[in-house]
Amino acid sequence: MTFGKVLVIVIFVAILATLGSALRYLVKERGDSNRLAKSLTLRIGLSIALFALLYILNLAGLIEPHGLRL
Repeated sequence: MTFGKVLVIVIFVAILATLGSALRYLVKERGDSNRLAKSLTLRIGLSIALFALLYILNLAGLIEPHGLRL
């Protein structure tokens, strides 16, 4: 497994972790928290970073997309 693939997995796990923490803040504090907004903002930033990383890894030829065979 290459470093790029490991980095993609780590970022994806971080996205899930921030989503879980946002859910906890939503339930525990009824959504009246700045921590909820910060957590969701971080998740959006990580998602954009993941998309950019996948695009760069694809351009560099380190990963290959699997096309659908119809």
